[in-house]
Amino acid sequence: MAQITIIIIFFIITAAIIIATTYFNSKNTVLRQLKTYTPKSSTQFKTNQPTKISGTVLEVSEPFIAPYTKRPCIAYIFEVKERVSNGKHTRWKTLIKKEDIQDFFIETKGDQVMIKPTKNNYLLYMEQDHKLQSGFFNKPNENFAAVLKTLGVENKNWFGINKSLKYTERIIEIGETITVGGISKLKSLSEPIEGYNYSKIATLESSETHKLIITDSPKAKA
Repeated sequence: MAQITIIIIFFIITAAIIIATTYFNSKNTVLRQLKTYTPKSSTQFKTNQPTKISGTVLEVSEPFIAPYTKRPCIAYIFEVKERVSNGKHTRWKTLIKKEDIQDFFIETKGDQVMIKPTKNNYLLYMEQDHKLQSGFFNKPNENFAAVLKTLGVENKNWFGINKSLKYTERIIEIGETITVGGISKLKSLSEPIEGYNYSKIATLESSETHKLIITDSPKAKA
C-alpha cells in the first residue's frame, strides 16, 4: 500500500511540474497577458488604454540582419549550444545567446503605429525560424560553419571531430505580421520620421503596470 501511495504521489508531482512548466513558459505567458488588451485600430486609440493591434512590420531605421538567414529584421534571438557530458549524464550547454530589438512601425489598414521597446519594458515571444545541428557524422553546412566562425565558436574538437552543436534562430522580419499590446498614446513628433508625413503618431508603450507584449505567434492575432 505504501509503495502504491509513493507511486501516486510521484505521478501527481510530475504532472504538476509539467502543467506549471507549460503554463508559465514564455509563449503561454505572452498569449495569456495579451488577452487583457483590447484590440483596436489606430483611429480608435484612446490615451492610456491597454490596446493591442496586429499588422505588418516596417522598419524605422536600418534593420538588423539575421546571422544565418541574412534576412532584415527588427528583433532577433539566437543561441548556440554544445552537448557536453559529465560522467553518465549529458546536457546542452549554452555557449552564446544574443537578443536585440529596435523601434519599428506596425502598419494596418494604411495606418502606422510606432512601437518603441526599451530594456526591461517588454515581453517578447518569437516562433522558432531555424534550428541546425552538427555532430560526429553531421558536418555543419557552409552557412552554419560561417555563423559559428563569426561568433568565435570552433566546430571541431582537438581531434578534428565535429562537435555536437545546436543553433536556433528566431526573428521578426520586415513585412511579417505580428501582434503588439501596450498602452496607447497619440504623440507629437519632435523630429520628422523619414517616410512618415504627419506631425502626430499613434504609439504603443509600456507603463508601470503594463509591459509591451510583442509576438509573431498566429494565435495572438488581434
